[in-house]
Amino acid sequence: MAVQPEGTPCWADAMFSDVEGAKSFYGDVLGWTFGEASSEYGNYTQAYSDGKAVAAVVPPMPGQEEGPSQWCLYLASPDAAATAGKIRENGGEVLMEPMAVGDFGTMCLARDPSGAVFGVWQAGQHEGFEVISEPGAYAWAEFFTREPAKTDDFLTAVFPYRAKQMEDDAIDFRIFDVGENTVLGRMKMTDDFPPEVPSYVNVYFAVSDCDDAVAKATKLGGVLRFGPMTSPFGRFAALSDPQGANFSVIDLGTTEGEMPKTSEV
Repeated sequence: MAVQPEGTPCWADAMFSDVEGAKSFYGDVLGWTFGEASSEYGNYTQAYSDGKAVAAVVPPMPGQEEGPSQWCLYLASPDAAATAGKIRENGGEVLMEPMAVGDFGTMCLARDPSGAVFGVWQAGQHEGFEVISEPGAYAWAEFFTREPAKTDDFLTAVFPYRAKQMEDDAIDFRIFDVGENTVLGRMKMTDDFPPEVPSYVNVYFAVSDCDDAVAKATKLGGVLRFGPMTSPFGRFAALSDPQGANFSVIDLGTTEGEMPKTSEV
């Protein structure tokens, strides 16, 4: 795939204290295979679906605190330094200054004003996902936040998004478009979420059979958090892997119901 327009999700990775365990889990659940660990870049290891790069896993760097694992979604930027400046100007926090990763590109880690951590990627030789929305590949992502107004204002100030609100009294859900493409969602966290769970970005990976993926994940020590449920967008479920990283799986081919109406905001 080519370099993605600014604000489009373009890569995902996660840090695991037990990288081999993560490779085994995601290999079974999502069918991933893995490349050689790159010792030059902290044993960063790319994951592949059907031979195409879809994500990466990496062990903690020496001295890093042992927090729970989590997936990090990277949003495309033509200029990571300029994006870092916008993040600061609009109430976000830059956790890791823009850093060149060899010839691959430039990365930056940040936190939105509600506490959700995400990455910024300025592509070099590594343009990001080589495939999306196919089984084993990235499909979708949502910012889960307790303070939707803060997140909404922040995202539209930092990235060239056009926002639309879903017309549904049951949930507070907003989507963000880049050009003609809907690229990201934002969900208000309800009281169903334990208070200790911070705002976070939930990454969805496509699967050919949601129930089968859930069965494999739970058999291997994953925890089912929600679903499976069939929606107009696909049949999906929310999970935590054995090391605590949240993610979702979605079968994009199994849908039910009418697409919800949205209104520009």
